[in-house]
Amino acid sequence: MENLLKLADKSYKSRLIVGTGKYKDFRETQRAIEISGAEIVTVAVRRVNITDPNKENLLEYLDPKKYTILPNTAGCYTADDAVRTCRLAREAGVGNMVKLEVIGDEKTLFPDIPATLEAARLLIKEGFVVLPYVTDDPVTAKKLQEMGCAAVMPLAAPIGSGLGIRNPYNLRIILEQATVPVIVDAGVGTASDAAIAMEMGCDGVLMNTAIAGARDPILMAEAMKLAVEAGRKAFLAGRVPKKLYATASSPLDGILA
Repeated sequence: MENLLKLADKSYKSRLIVGTGKYKDFRETQRAIEISGAEIVTVAVRRVNITDPNKENLLEYLDPKKYTILPNTAGCYTADDAVRTCRLAREAGVGNMVKLEVIGDEKTLFPDIPATLEAARLLIKEGFVVLPYVTDDPVTAKKLQEMGCAAVMPLAAPIGSGLGIRNPYNLRIILEQATVPVIVDAGVGTASDAAIAMEMGCDGVLMNTAIAGARDPILMAEAMKLAVEAGRKAFLAGRVPKKLYATASSPLDGILA
């Protein structure tokens, strides 16, 4: 069971969660998701059509029996907007597990923490399974998990920046005090970033731009799949301690004088 990602009452083999924006078309989106092995796919309700059956709909390309569709509130700048967006997705039959994202600054796309806390309270009260996008702040992460969020999703770096994990120390504190899954969200740029997050003990990694913005999105999707798997196995295996000086690989006992 330790190799399954559990969110609320569902378990997943893949610990990679992928987004659906920035691809050239829905077919490329579909192919990249297939190659990634992801079982949870996040969709920006305000930017990608999943609610209007009269227009080209992403859900025509993603089998809801195969994937958990995770609506997200990207583009929302207030708690009220985020809550309304989640309600719209649920009314469209997508489900009640949502990625909560309330943006506080247009340039950095950092989350508005007070608004995120407010929206999370309202959504949990209404029966939503809430996965909030937050800064790498241990205090906020703890408040959200105590409130009843199903996971916490601290950023590695600003959305779409590709900078990788900029503050591993705060992330370690979040992991130490976590009683719910910790999923790194935003800022991953390449496979090594995903592997590092998993080696630290994170429960999963969510990404979009790192795959969709790559020169070859399909190949990068495969690379990310392998990186997440390798990082998780390395974490479970337990790395050797770092040392300043060398230690012989071969034992000295039994060597002839």
